[in-house]
Amino acid sequence: MFRNEKPTISLNAYDDLTAFKIYLSDVGLLRRMAKVSPSTIVLTSSVLTEFKRALIQNYILQSLFVQFQVIPRYWTFGNMAEVDFLLQEENNIIPVEVKSDENVRGKSLTFYNKQYAPALRLRYSLKNLKIDMVC
Repeated sequence: MFRNEKPTISLNAYDDLTAFKIYLSDVGLLRRMAKVSPSTIVLTSSVLTEFKRALIQNYILQSLFVQFQVIPRYWTFGNMAEVDFLLQEENNIIPVEVKSDENVRGKSLTFYNKQYAPALRLRYSLKNLKIDMVC
């Protein structure tokens, strides 16, 4: 998955071909290859935080790929912000943030929103489903 330099239509026209992330196409295989217990996803141990985040991102990416049938990109603004996934759905760019626990506070999606004001933003976390409507 490539980094996107400018989150506008068409996303792939602004791919940075020198910056990319690699994900495994099956999160179950990723977990087995890493020799990590299935319960890792619900543990709150600081030792597993980084891998838990990678595991959950991989899981969300698998579902996004099937739902939207596009290859997402990711977006960064220097060291200040990183949006985990960008999706192009017709003429909309949808930023997606993935949190590996119930804490949904994060500066990256807020920063992205101030820069680009997308019509829709998605955040995945361990919290229950919630829709925030902005009028």
